[in-house]
Amino acid sequence: MTDKLEQLKKIFEEVSDLGSTAGLLGWDQQTYMPIGGGDARGQQLATIGKLAHQKATSEEVGKLLDELKQEFAGAESSSDDAAMIRVAARDYDKAVRVPPEFVAEQAIVTTKAYEAWAEARSKSDFSIFLPHLEKVVELVRKYISFFPPADHPYDTLLDDYEPGMKTADVQAIFDGLRTKQVELIKAIAARPQVNDKFLHKKYIESKVWDFSAEVTRKFGFDWSRGRMDKAPHPFESSFSVNDVRITNRFEPGNPLATLFSAMHESGHAMYEQGINPDYERTSLAHGTSLAIHESQSRMWENLVGRSLPFWEFFYPQLRKIFPSQLEGVGLKNFYKGINKVEPSLIRVNADEATYNLHIMLRLELEIALMEGSLAVKDLPAAWNARMQEYLGIVPPNDRLGVLQDVHWSSGLMGYFPTYTLGNLISAQLWEKIQADIPNVEEQIEAGNFAELLAWLRSNIHRHGAKFEPEVLVKRVTGSAITPEPYLRYLNKKYSEIYEL
Repeated sequence: MTDKLEQLKKIFEEVSDLGSTAGLLGWDQQTYMPIGGGDARGQQLATIGKLAHQKATSEEVGKLLDELKQEFAGAESSSDDAAMIRVAARDYDKAVRVPPEFVAEQAIVTTKAYEAWAEARSKSDFSIFLPHLEKVVELVRKYISFFPPADHPYDTLLDDYEPGMKTADVQAIFDGLRTKQVELIKAIAARPQVNDKFLHKKYIESKVWDFSAEVTRKFGFDWSRGRMDKAPHPFESSFSVNDVRITNRFEPGNPLATLFSAMHESGHAMYEQGINPDYERTSLAHGTSLAIHESQSRMWENLVGRSLPFWEFFYPQLRKIFPSQLEGVGLKNFYKGINKVEPSLIRVNADEATYNLHIMLRLELEIALMEGSLAVKDLPAAWNARMQEYLGIVPPNDRLGVLQDVHWSSGLMGYFPTYTLGNLISAQLWEKIQADIPNVEEQIEAGNFAELLAWLRSNIHRHGAKFEPEVLVKRVTGSAITPEPYLRYLNKKYSEIYEL
């Protein structure tokens, strides 16, 4: 290792430590922090964020990166050091445009916005969140102004989560998906509806929680390097490959949503736990993009967790825990019930056939906010109008509508499209998995997930951010990101369930 590379690594180890500390404070804010600690937490996050930003964007870092880029210009694509320099240089080029004062201000504003969102959601009152969200949106627009003009202002935000992806690319993918998914939904609507009443009975929260934890253990989520806690919105946080945490919640009206959220978040967590330990505290020690991340969470939640082979193994166990709730409900009926297609209000609980419409709605609203064609105060009305247009239902209140997601309180605009992209990639990877592990469904039916997880570790997880998302997908599957495998998956699954 060259002296310059060693110097750069030492700097970024400290930047990584500061980032992990900020992440831990953010996790605590959403799990255990007393409600009165918000202002102090905002100041703490502002200080840490400013220090990390200053260290990461110093002249010394810029000089080292310039020299190292030249030194490693001809390096093989398999070189970890060359990849680390490439990712670090990309992050530096973006971060150096953003003033440290802005980073500190954004930390304070979003901390207060989160507290306001949590209160507004609990009271179903958007007006509580409104002034805070207006400040968040103002800062997001200001952030965009730090960068050279793009084809669309939303490109700058999208690139933070999905490097290289353009707004026009996403819109083209969504336009192609929307028509075909609406056709499928209409075909399903013409068939007799499946019965899922058993899913909405009273289930004991602690038993659902414990069963959910056991499923994640069976998947391969390492509880000696992770944990699951309660929060208003499920999420995953990684502070190290040896400290990866997930959160969950319990909804009395939809109790088994806890189980599917656990599967989803453990998919994220297993990705982070599987990154090459040698990448720890470097620019490669995280998933390469949010779409790749979502491909992992959506795969474990849906392609595995909502599959018939999965429930061949787990349903007898679930019936023993909840005999009265599942009395008279056979395996096939249970399987159909958890895959029922019906327009619903809450994104995270949406079925696979309608889920992407929830994402399209959010994408359009975010683009309108950035273009200035939609005012923040008009978001609830715009949200409800699109819900009516896309899904034929209107939220009865703000909690079940515009306030359901935590993302905007943190300024995470440009994030939502990655959920749909993740859906597409998950099916694309699944076709490759089925080719490489022909008996993968039989293994799942036996409760054996070891070979599946090992495949993901080898092909996706261990690489961290070493390969750009499009490169990684093509490297593994042989083609660029495409919606066709996902559409094949949906049509096959729901044709069988609804006898189309």
